[in-house]
Amino acid sequence: MIPTDVQQYLDKHGLKAIEFEEGSTPTAVTAAEKLEVEVGQIAKSILLKGKNGKFYLVVVAGDKRIDNKKAKALTGAKTRMATAEELFEVLGFKPGEVCPFRDSEIDYFIDASLAEYDIVYPAAGTDSSGVPLTYDKLTSITGAGECDITV
Repeated sequence: MIPTDVQQYLDKHGLKAIEFEEGSTPTAVTAAEKLEVEVGQIAKSILLKGKNGKFYLVVVAGDKRIDNKKAKALTGAKTRMATAEELFEVLGFKPGEVCPFRDSEIDYFIDASLAEYDIVYPAAGTDSSGVPLTYDKLTSITGAGECDITV
């Protein structure tokens, strides 16, 4: 079930989540298979923690990896992936559920790797959902900064 605040966020922006009845999609590959789209269209939301103590949410194409040097250049600090405990504490999500559809005080970034697709699919706060929308809509409704953080 989509978390109430995420559903309200989606409703506010005229978006509808797709929920999979057959269980979770823990990876971009499994999500792409269920949606019958390219792996790159799956928008992975990853929480990074900087050595400066700040957290950053980056949304990248499902077939890309974060480049540590680019992450440091973007954030001004060496970063690492947040632990499951940090993820839940900061965003209220478990691994696989992370989405950019929740108001937060942390900095959000959307990687340019998603711009090549007409439609991308971030999760909707569960590990068995996706929200079809354009790259431009994703960046505009989240207020995220655009970046180049992947290899």
